[in-house]
Amino acid sequence: MIKKYKEQGFEFVDLDIDFGHPRTDILPESYCKIVKNIIDNSLYLKNELHTILAPIGKDKCDSGWFASAVLKDLGFNVETSIYEDLAIKNGLVLSVSGLPLRKKFELITDDIVKEHNILDLKRTNPRFGFWGVPPNDLSILELFPDDTHVYGWTRCVEAGCPANLELEMYVDENVPTVFYAQSFCSKTQIAKYLADKYNGLYIDVDDYATKSTLAKIEAFIKLR
Repeated sequence: MIKKYKEQGFEFVDLDIDFGHPRTDILPESYCKIVKNIIDNSLYLKNELHTILAPIGKDKCDSGWFASAVLKDLGFNVETSIYEDLAIKNGLVLSVSGLPLRKKFELITDDIVKEHNILDLKRTNPRFGFWGVPPNDLSILELFPDDTHVYGWTRCVEAGCPANLELEMYVDENVPTVFYAQSFCSKTQIAKYLADKYNGLYIDVDDYATKSTLAKIEAFIKLR
């Protein structure tokens, strides 16, 4: 789907990102911030959007599926896809590299649309791990040292199999890992379970991280 629109010369915007556009009251107050971003950004950019491409299977989430239905009902042209092939398509380069953690996440998500020359990056031994989806508050990632490995759904995205739950639940044992999920997301169930199993730190953030949350992460890194 992306290739089709790229060949037609369309520009892309990631509706997941918080651009600071006005909020709407379409979704409940206590709801996933990422899905709120999708709705708010879509309505703000309505006159500029030709088509919304929406993955709605296990490669994304039920909330994304529901959001696609809401956006269709609001008059948007929405094309949905379900990609649930579990086979690993790509080797891991960014997730295990020595790039700054925020840069890792940005490149992994950007690579869905853009192509980067990243094959010359060297694999590092992980000092820490960050498990989860790209946080709404990307500044959280700046707390971690560069040799932090990426786990969870974001690792699956780089591997080309975002619906692969077995890979999503994988972490290297004995690597101090922060297990992150967006508040009100169903992935909090896995994040909490894995944090308990591997003696990691479970974090869920609603919108932007509070000073208390940032202090917990900083303490976890310093003490481990």
